[in-house]
Amino acid sequence: MSRAFVNEDAGNDRPDLPELPVSPGPNIVTPRGLAGLQARITQRQADLAALKNRADRLDKLPEAAAERDLRWLEARLKAAVVIDPALQDLTEAAFGLAVTVADAAGQETTYEIVGEDEADAPRHRIAPNSPLARALLGAQVGDVVTWKRPAGAVKLEVVRIAHADS
Repeated sequence: MSRAFVNEDAGNDRPDLPELPVSPGPNIVTPRGLAGLQARITQRQADLAALKNRADRLDKLPEAAAERDLRWLEARLKAAVVIDPALQDLTEAAFGLAVTVADAAGQETTYEIVGEDEADAPRHRIAPNSPLARALLGAQVGDVVTWKRPAGAVKLEVVRIAHADS
């Protein structure tokens, strides 16, 4: 018999998907970030249950993807270390705080330094390992920091440090 007609994957009904990379070390989160992570797990569990209840389950890829996502989310939750921004001192930019900066034109923008899982550029929520957060962390009101961007460095003056709105 020709090898062209042999199903070499017979008996293997689970597609192999590469695992999602998990950042090493602790997953620093705000209480809001922890709640968001727990909500994502609950939603993905519901998605998986719905996938397993499909009448036509010939395609196992969606289930495998949901299971992989759950493993990743659960690893992120297991590594979570909650830091409550309400307990942070407002003397310098720190995790969980909202930092307002002004550029050379005087345009003010407020950024919130949050965990990786909470980062959301359109909402100005930045991860602590981002170039902007690294420039801001430890800065005090009145300090001028340099944000090293691919498009060129920008000087920003820290004008306010506050607790973020939830």
